[in-house]
Amino acid sequence: MIVTRLDEIRLLDGADELAELLVDTVDGGASIGFLAPMDRAAAVGWWKERADAVAAGCLAVWAAHDGHRAVGTVSLAFPDKPNSRHRAELVKLMVHRDARGHGLGRRLLGIAEEAARAAGITLLHLDTETDSPAERLYGGAGWTRAGVIPDYAADPSGVLRPTTLYYKRLGATAPTR
Repeated sequence: MIVTRLDEIRLLDGADELAELLVDTVDGGASIGFLAPMDRAAAVGWWKERADAVAAGCLAVWAAHDGHRAVGTVSLAFPDKPNSRHRAELVKLMVHRDARGHGLGRRLLGIAEEAARAAGITLLHLDTETDSPAERLYGGAGWTRAGVIPDYAADPSGVLRPTTLYYKRLGATAPTR
């Protein structure tokens, strides 16, 4: 399994492949901001819309490939406000249903955490659907549960669900962002 950080060109070139992963993730029930069934063209468009943020350094995206397709991804969103440059949000951690259960989610999480440290980030945060399998991943990786917001977002089937907020403090190295 190869994990690569995508620049703007690689993101645009891989948008079709990443769209397949997004469709699989949403249609598999993961609450990552979309409703099922996920339209493939909309998924391609969503990934292409991320290219400007990647080029500007506001978003870092990694993709895992198993040789012939994208099977996982994770991103870090960096705030643009001067008072929040010490933190980043972990977003869109996805693992294809066929690739789950082999540690890829944990590996992607570790890659994002290490990259955040190297960029001088000292605090990461995220939100995830309460009682989802992702909660086990974050709790097991040392993330701290900060609280639950009821009826935060609709799951892929359209039902309002609570979200759990997590954070993780990191030891930073010299900033490279």
